[in-house]
Amino acid sequence: MGTRVEERKRVFRAPTITGLVVGLLGISAVFAVRALTPGLGAWSLPNQLQDLLTLSISVIVESLPFVILGILLSIAVQVWIPDRWIMRVLPSNAFLRRTVISFLGIFLPVCECGNVPLARGLIVKGFTVSESMTFLLAAPILNPITILTTGQAFGFGSWVFVARIVGGFAIANILGWLFSKHPDQDSLLTDRFAAECRLPDAHEHDQTRWQKSVELFARECGVIMPAMFIGALVAGLVQVAVPRAILLGLGSNPVWSILAMMALAFVISVCSTVDAFFILPFASTFMPGSIAVFLVFGPIVDIKMLTLMRTTFTARVLVRLTVIVGLLSTLIGLVINYVA
Repeated sequence: MGTRVEERKRVFRAPTITGLVVGLLGISAVFAVRALTPGLGAWSLPNQLQDLLTLSISVIVESLPFVILGILLSIAVQVWIPDRWIMRVLPSNAFLRRTVISFLGIFLPVCECGNVPLARGLIVKGFTVSESMTFLLAAPILNPITILTTGQAFGFGSWVFVARIVGGFAIANILGWLFSKHPDQDSLLTDRFAAECRLPDAHEHDQTRWQKSVELFARECGVIMPAMFIGALVAGLVQVAVPRAILLGLGSNPVWSILAMMALAFVISVCSTVDAFFILPFASTFMPGSIAVFLVFGPIVDIKMLTLMRTTFTARVLVRLTVIVGLLSTLIGLVINYVA
């Protein structure tokens, strides 16, 4: 038992502490610099750099509460909820099992950034990688907050609303089915996270639940915080560098408007619980199919989401996921543009 404890500490202690320090210092530095610049007068930062800080901070402020909530739910799943409670409600048939998993977001209303630590917890709990991926991709769209805000913004009977809910469900299950065919599920994970899943629970008998919860919280923060910080900076940088006028000029073309909205969703990295109100002003300029693509593609694939998912999945998996989601989202958009 002692050997296993030491093995676990050697594998995770240094990366956890380093990641936590880097993430917290980076986030604190962004806030501090942005708070101090207005008082510098002539020595103030250039406007573009100030915009970069403002946009990055907005992504962090929007994401951080959901990330923390996701980590807490992940801890609840791993430590406090008995295995039989989760597994009892899941059918044995693989297709039906993934279908039920798709709707877990209704009971766990966390946006996409908070779903990453929760999906990690589900894998540790015993879900296959493809099952956890199904949850991860469906939950940002199939949760009560996102459903309500989308309905309020576009109407519960609109093509955009239907395309988002049905499209999100379909894409999550198609991806889950495709990756379930992979012969080695563990190879879809990063080496570090796969090693964490393989190691036995060395503290099962010598730690209380509260001690284990604190350890898991520190470990997940050490992995997720740097990714969120980097993702927020990259999202802000791209928004400053790419003129929106270029995207808006493409809004009337049924194909280019879809590609433009995919690019906008990828860059903006807005939370799925509020993105419907963000994109609503564009509805008068862009075709309905492109609006639907923004609302389907964005919660699954954006800069912030990819950086967070990279803590769990390999780069090759994320490339395949991005391509497949992009193609399926484009198909949904073209259908809506044709029938709406």
